[in-house]
Amino acid sequence: FVTVATTRPETMLGDTAVAVNPQDGRYKKLVGKKVKLPIVNRVIPIIADSAVDLEFGTGAVKITPAHDPVDFAMAERQNLPLINILNDDGTMNENAGPYKGYDRFECRDGVIAQLEKEGFLTHTEPYSHGVGHCIRCSTIVEPWASEQWFMSMDSLAQPAIDAVETGRIKIIPDQFRKVYLHWMENIRDWCISRQLWWGHPIPVWYCQDCGERTVSIDTPMKCEKCNSAGLQQDPDVLDTWFSSALWPHSTLGWPEQTKDLKYFYPTSVMETGYDILFFWVARMIMMGIENTGDIPFDTVYLHGLIRDEHGDKMSKIKGNVVNPLQTIDQYGADALRFAVTTGSAPGNDVRLSSQKMEAGRNFANKLWNASRFVIQSATKADVATEVAPCTSQLPPEDRWILSRMNRLIIRSNQLMEDFQFGEAERQIHDFVWGEFCDWYIEIAKLRLRQQDAVSPIPTLLHVLETCLCLLHPFMPFITEELWQSLPPCKDRARSVAIAPYPSANEETIDDQAEREMELTIEVIRAIRNARAENNVEASKWIEVQIHADDKLSLEAHFQAIESLARVYPLVIEQRGKTTTPTDKSLVVVLSGAEVVLPMAGLVDLEAERCRLAKEMGSCEAECSRVTSRLRDEAFLAKAPPHVVQKEREKVTMLQDKLDRLKERVTQLG
Repeated sequence: FVTVATTRPETMLGDTAVAVNPQDGRYKKLVGKKVKLPIVNRVIPIIADSAVDLEFGTGAVKITPAHDPVDFAMAERQNLPLINILNDDGTMNENAGPYKGYDRFECRDGVIAQLEKEGFLTHTEPYSHGVGHCIRCSTIVEPWASEQWFMSMDSLAQPAIDAVETGRIKIIPDQFRKVYLHWMENIRDWCISRQLWWGHPIPVWYCQDCGERTVSIDTPMKCEKCNSAGLQQDPDVLDTWFSSALWPHSTLGWPEQTKDLKYFYPTSVMETGYDILFFWVARMIMMGIENTGDIPFDTVYLHGLIRDEHGDKMSKIKGNVVNPLQTIDQYGADALRFAVTTGSAPGNDVRLSSQKMEAGRNFANKLWNASRFVIQSATKADVATEVAPCTSQLPPEDRWILSRMNRLIIRSNQLMEDFQFGEAERQIHDFVWGEFCDWYIEIAKLRLRQQDAVSPIPTLLHVLETCLCLLHPFMPFITEELWQSLPPCKDRARSVAIAPYPSANEETIDDQAEREMELTIEVIRAIRNARAENNVEASKWIEVQIHADDKLSLEAHFQAIESLARVYPLVIEQRGKTTTPTDKSLVVVLSGAEVVLPMAGLVDLEAERCRLAKEMGSCEAECSRVTSRLRDEAFLAKAPPHVVQKEREKVTMLQDKLDRLKERVTQLG
């Protein structure tokens, strides 16, 4: 006898051979001989095939070509027959012998019991392996050899390979070019028939009288061989991807040379998910070249997949999908678009979470509120709404925001041309939220309250209009709504959708204004941070001295620093070689200035000293306790190494904290 192993005992009823590796010395003498299959008593050959793993099981494997893809490939090489033992409802058919009509799992139990009863079962053991399941109903899928229609791919694949290798078609990101070529160079014949309820019907008819097949684009009236009218069409439909492969040209009137086909084929960019690069993109390329003689598009842009916050692919079957209608009701359409697209990169997956959608909604609110402020301010003011042609005459903050805006336009346009849409959106977001809303608008508010100041309205409107144009591809609804609310202007397009996309005016790039404003923002931010670290109330004004490398430039923003950092009195002096702060002062050293904050103005010194002394006492006590424990030989001998290491790390952390507390006490005096 020959002993074989299997995880699906019921399939042995369809075995047509036993295979061994030709290098396996245990079975060399048996190759070519025959064995009798138990239960059905079928005589089958022992064959040699290099696909058999010498180390797996007994080294001899049962071959069931009709119910295993590896066995099917071996049967084609060895010219073995296929015996199907299953009906399409998962029950056993007449080839299963005494188990005809049994359910497949009932058959499994019956086969095991019969093999054991008749002395053919050596033993059973637990074995973990991958079993295919239907994604919809979780039923175990049974491999089953069936008759299908195939398309020969050799002549179709090579032109599609050449189109990518020669650069006629560019794939973005580039790493998927290798994936595409690997698939295409190892392509198999394409099974194009499907047993689905709807689709393009297979254009084949069978004669009910003579059995001849008739293949025709149009429905035939009679059999080509016997002229019989008794024709029945093949019940299968074409693979969905076959129909999809025709999309770029069949929708334009092909095979007729229509105006649409001439104008739109080939198109420029094909955008889709990377997971269907082979299923759809490659097949559109092959079918397009075959049917029209030309490529369907010159660039393929592959985006990532949208996953849930845990990184799992969204699926209605899993129930982890986001209902877009409910999400739009809760957050807004633009917020959803923003959450899906911002920060994304070609070919990289996106994790969609409620936090990202909240961030999108918050940004939309920020844009809305800032725009309404600008529009209302412009409506009240009686000033020209055009930016002065000579920007050198504008205040430094105006020159700064225009310079930063034009740098953004240069970067974002380049990113858009490079298909880095997510990064372009991120940079536009950072400019709008950070530089325009948080800084320029806040500084502009100070000038709006001054009667003799140069009005910031023209610059505010110009920057807002540009921001709406930059954001429109990403957030089309809110930008159009705000565009329609802008003050009338004869040169403005009636819709942001048809307005020219911004192009940079490099003459407005102003390095000096940018350096000046960067230092001003850095000073204000440093003072705000010091206030936050020392728990200074927001309403409290504090005293600050600034020693600057360029006193005059910083003095130009005296009011902005005073108001936005809530500083009074504020003193700005020219910084010398050394700056000696007064005792009990906090000094923040910046690249172009030193900010000195007297501690008495920040905190209640006596209360802070008491608090620090109490915290130092607790820290010293805990540090002493852990140190004593680490000196205990009994503890070191019994405690696991990771516990000892954790205690040592704790001592280091406590000592570091103690050093920082002492430094703080020294600052207070």
